[in-house]
Amino acid sequence: MAIQRIAPTLADIQEARQRLQGIAEQTPIYLSETFSRRSGREVRLKAENLQRTGAFKIRGAVNKLSTLSLEERAAGVVAASAGNHGQAVAWAARELGVRARIFVPDTAPMAKVEACRNYGAETEMTGSFFEDAMVAALAYVEETGGTFIHPYEDRVVVAGQGTIGLELLEQAPEVGTVLIPIGGGGLALGIATVLRALRPEVRIVGVQAGVDGYTIADGIAVKVPSELTMPLLEDLLDDIVSVTDEEISEAIVLLLERAKLVVEGAGAVGVAALVAGRAGGSGMAIPILSGGNIDPTMLISVMRHGLTVAGRYLVVRTRLPDRPGELIKLLSLVAEERGNVVAVEHRREGVDISVSETEVELTLVTRDEEHCQELLAAMEARGYVVRRLN
Repeated sequence: MAIQRIAPTLADIQEARQRLQGIAEQTPIYLSETFSRRSGREVRLKAENLQRTGAFKIRGAVNKLSTLSLEERAAGVVAASAGNHGQAVAWAARELGVRARIFVPDTAPMAKVEACRNYGAETEMTGSFFEDAMVAALAYVEETGGTFIHPYEDRVVVAGQGTIGLELLEQAPEVGTVLIPIGGGGLALGIATVLRALRPEVRIVGVQAGVDGYTIADGIAVKVPSELTMPLLEDLLDDIVSVTDEEISEAIVLLLERAKLVVEGAGAVGVAALVAGRAGGSGMAIPILSGGNIDPTMLISVMRHGLTVAGRYLVVRTRLPDRPGELIKLLSLVAEERGNVVAVEHRREGVDISVSETEVELTLVTRDEEHCQELLAAMEARGYVVRRLN
């Protein structure tokens, strides 16, 4: 596949927009006072997490499947995906009456896997990484003659993703900086093609999850960057930055709590880079919230972790005399200090305490870190030896 084949022109992207009319949503852009204040510049959020199937991928999948020949459709379509591309291909195939088979790694969030199945696609989990799913998908294509739909090394797919750039410039023509998640690079390539053609002065920043192996940004967890998209992106982008899982987690919590938007790890990396001060440039900044398909169990873990880091949870361990009334004294103290008890756990076995004592672990909901310190000080003032666990 020649590198030119995956680089769409502005005309390709404009044609894609016509095909997507009435199918892909024109997703909104929201002003965020919280992120504007934290980053010292105006911030607007391009909420592609509100797109059909919960992610931008529907744009590329519909554009690609709409251009397939009758023979290619009859052969059935095959995709490898970390989840969102698979959902999009499955949805587009269902709408066109085409058989679809999707390969995903066994680490893919079950919310994404089940969505592929619910859209009617045969879905197979294989290997631990996206690359493993890719190998299995290509082997299946070789065996059956199916039509492979690449998630990012395909000009027509990339053209579909690029329609976000056209929308963005219409919605916020005064934009100064755009932050785009990078996994395989198709989203960034499509949007950057539009921006460079129509607004070359706009600063374009690609954002990657800066870890090897596991990351909560599963949607962009590509072990080896594409040899086809990355050289193009190096020419189109002003900068490529990385964010940590800790920074992504904070961004997810802030987006949910402050913007009331559910965003998956891959979709939150632009906000994470902005909050961390890595966007550069000046003027209005727009992170692309590329998807919202976060697994519920992951969301719970991220929220609990984020609240703990922010001082909203306090977990403490102390010892009490093992006699009636001692626990209520401790809990009454917590109540006086306006702490909210969500869990109490006794330990008498397996710990080094005297026969007349019991160990107690409390999980408390607090206002902030200052409130945590007030609670700890109040316990110590009453004579409790307290160990903070978080």
